[in-house]
Amino acid sequence: MSQFLLNNMELTRSFFIKNVEALEEGQVDVQPEGFNNNLHWHIGHVLTTAESLLFGFPKNTSHLPANYSELFAKGTKPADWQGDVPSVSVLTNQLKDQIKRMKEIPVESFNKKLEEPFLGQETFGELINFVLFHENLHLGHIQAMKRVIEKAKKL
Repeated sequence: MSQFLLNNMELTRSFFIKNVEALEEGQVDVQPEGFNNNLHWHIGHVLTTAESLLFGFPKNTSHLPANYSELFAKGTKPADWQGDVPSVSVLTNQLKDQIKRMKEIPVESFNKKLEEPFLGQETFGELINFVLFHENLHLGHIQAMKRVIEKAKKL
């Protein structure tokens, strides 16, 4: 299972980054009708959620600025953003750094029981799997939103 999770981490994150890098600069801050957020938010949300669940952000890791919780946590939205908002290129570099750190998580910790289950996940390995599921879910949003933005641009 451990090698499978390591391979899945690399595959998921590299595909996510490839899709993010394919976005046009003018697309990232567009919030299409019917969507709660923009592409920029989804990218920061994936980064911040993974950091929170896997590394204990903001208390146990200093790899991201503390204001990322206010910008990208569940329930936040770009309309409420204030202060310094990182660019998508900064977020992309942080995603690349984060996957390096994710791959350094000791495989023996994958079977470690969580202090309390999180959305049905009972071990750290299951939590990693959830983080990958979450990332793919938001990648789907990004791909759908990109199509809507491109179609609206043609009209």
